[in-house]
Amino acid sequence: MVYIGNSWDGVLKDVFESENYTKLREFLKAEYGSHRVYPPMFDIFNAIKYTDLPDVKVVILGQDPYHNPGQAHGLAFSVQEGVQPPPSLKNIYAELNRELGVAIPNTGCLVPWTKRGVLLLNTVLTVRENSPTSHAKKGWEQVTDAIISAVDRREGPVAFLLWGSNAAAKRELLTNPDHLVLTAPHPSPLSANRGFFGCGHFLAVDRYLTANGFEPMDWSL
Repeated sequence: MVYIGNSWDGVLKDVFESENYTKLREFLKAEYGSHRVYPPMFDIFNAIKYTDLPDVKVVILGQDPYHNPGQAHGLAFSVQEGVQPPPSLKNIYAELNRELGVAIPNTGCLVPWTKRGVLLLNTVLTVRENSPTSHAKKGWEQVTDAIISAVDRREGPVAFLLWGSNAAAKRELLTNPDHLVLTAPHPSPLSANRGFFGCGHFLAVDRYLTANGFEPMDWSL
């Protein structure tokens, strides 16, 4: 039914064969057939296509995809190559620059991060154009909860960055004491000044990885 092309196929086999996913797929068929929906259908699972389970070092958890034309491509907070970074991503770059001195890039495409072990996952993987959260509570949460739980069960250091209330609500799924779990307000301009700026998450991730014998993340683009 779904083919990812890496170890996620085995991990999520029961999820993709479940009644919940069958209902979700029927909903998506209707939505893609009658509305403009993002991301493009073949990009929905890019987060787990690009970052295999054994490679995950950091999980950045968002809400749902960007809902404006040409932006979303299946990675939380990332936009397609050639598209200007949206305000939330600009705020992420600003915090990275403040904490670690990482140069602020012109690109909004975060694919290089995925190749270095950053799982850029939204709690809901599709959205109708100009209708944020329109695909919430349609079945995606059971799929993404299974992804989050699979990473939590994995041995080895993983840092979870939960940004915004929807992401922070997933804190209850994370029970592995060896992992680092950090929460902050969403980087959106509406909330970034309430605690995202100055959260120190990127520096904390690098210190955590170093303390566990790994190289710090390369956050450059």
